[in-house]
Amino acid sequence: MPETEPVQSPRRGRSRLVRSAMAAAVACAVAAGGAYATEWGPFAPGTPDAAPEAVAQARAFLADWAAGRTEQAGARTTRPDRARDVLRSFTTGLDISKPDLTAGRARAAKDGTVTVPFAAKMPVTGLGTWSYESDVTVRRQEDGSWKVAWSLPLVHPRLSSTDKFQLKREDTADRQVTDRNGAPLSVDTSPSLKPLLTPLAWASEGGPRGAIELIDRTTGEVSATEVTFGSRTAPPSGRPVRTTLDPAWQAAADRALGARADGKDAALVALRIDNGEILAMANSPASGFNRALSGTYAPGSTWKIVTTSALLLKNAVAPEDTVDCPKYLTVGKQFHNVETSEFPGASFRTNFTESCNTGFISLRAKLGDNELGDVARTYFGIGQKWSVGVPTFDGAVPNPSDQTEKAASMIGQGRVLGNPLTMASVAATAASGSFNQPTITTAKKDTTTTTRLPQKVRAQLRSLMRSTVTDGTARGLKDLPGNVGAKTGTAEVGEDVPNNGWVVATRGNVAVAVVVEGGVTGGKSAVPVARHLLEEVPQDPA
Repeated sequence: MPETEPVQSPRRGRSRLVRSAMAAAVACAVAAGGAYATEWGPFAPGTPDAAPEAVAQARAFLADWAAGRTEQAGARTTRPDRARDVLRSFTTGLDISKPDLTAGRARAAKDGTVTVPFAAKMPVTGLGTWSYESDVTVRRQEDGSWKVAWSLPLVHPRLSSTDKFQLKREDTADRQVTDRNGAPLSVDTSPSLKPLLTPLAWASEGGPRGAIELIDRTTGEVSATEVTFGSRTAPPSGRPVRTTLDPAWQAAADRALGARADGKDAALVALRIDNGEILAMANSPASGFNRALSGTYAPGSTWKIVTTSALLLKNAVAPEDTVDCPKYLTVGKQFHNVETSEFPGASFRTNFTESCNTGFISLRAKLGDNELGDVARTYFGIGQKWSVGVPTFDGAVPNPSDQTEKAASMIGQGRVLGNPLTMASVAATAASGSFNQPTITTAKKDTTTTTRLPQKVRAQLRSLMRSTVTDGTARGLKDLPGNVGAKTGTAEVGEDVPNNGWVVATRGNVAVAVVVEGGVTGGKSAVPVARHLLEEVPQDPA
């Protein structure tokens, strides 16, 4: 059966069309990494004179840039080819993985131009995050449309026709990285470890070191150091870095993505339920951005594990209660189920196993506006700072700004963000009842403070996840040995962009999470990857 995700309903009238376009732009940017998490649309207080169409164009430009859609971003400017080439060379040349671009409050000038300031967080692979601020200026064109006024300082205020930036890395630490058994790890045997080995080699030694420098385009002379990364005080130890990675699970994870991801960008994490130790981390492609640990995705319907926990904790619903699942439900905008499926008079269990969005959204009034985030933080550790052993993104559940955003949060959309690491941890917490901070190095300790789920809630979650395998959207795992539980997800990315496919699964003492970008549905894209992994490694680690 299909899973369910939101879509924008058609609107009439000019003002409504503008709001519809803005909603699509917001959804796109959030899926690309939370590109504007502080202001929603041109209707924020204090910006009555900013043309809505201009602000929409600026935010859509930032969304495209954040998502790596440089062709589309360039097309929104007055110099499409030049903008495309500069954006591409800027992020590629400085080894920036996924920009996080947060738009601020728009300003209208007397000449009719509109300026949207933004805060940029540029993750430099293996080093850290480079943060700065700049502005997007939008001008009305002769044909009445709005275009971003292209200029080099838009990308960064100090970028110009005479000056550019360069990335300088210091030599990597001369330390061996091993698996949990003490055997050396290398990209030759585990290609997915490429974005991980350098940060691990620097573990406990101040981190990898490097800098972004401003240089003269002609002479190459350094005129300024924009940002530096890494501590220079910790002396090198030379001791091997022992990880928690299990060689059998790591090799199987690489093979599962290679065999079942169909060439799409994808990522996988497997970890121990009892202590959070990461057994495997894999990315496709193997080189480049570490989607598994640092990705920022809408988790889609896998997030319903957290939403369900919040409802069960309040006794707001029971698994066998009737919760109608209609085709459509409007909360500011129209939400519907994939392929407009419906389950009239369904139980809450059916809503969970068949992943009904409208049913879950209909229960939103049973939770306080900030309650979903509170439950995520208190019981699942989401929103707290994790100490994993390497840089990670540990999830985000911002408080909703309105009822539409609250409805989206109920189904893992809007501004809720996660990745395979965070969602494997969510599945593990649901299975055991206790959050164990994930870790990849044996020296790291849990620095979070969480509360154990009540035994009744834990038992209900396990039952619901098992039903999803036996009777729901994770049927592809049904004939595997062991008491496998799961939750699939289909996460909307943006207009004309295929949905991402998700699955989280538990078996014995192992929790697994898989995301397949553009996988359309979790059942069709992510479940086969998880199945391949669980089939290849039938035994849990000791």
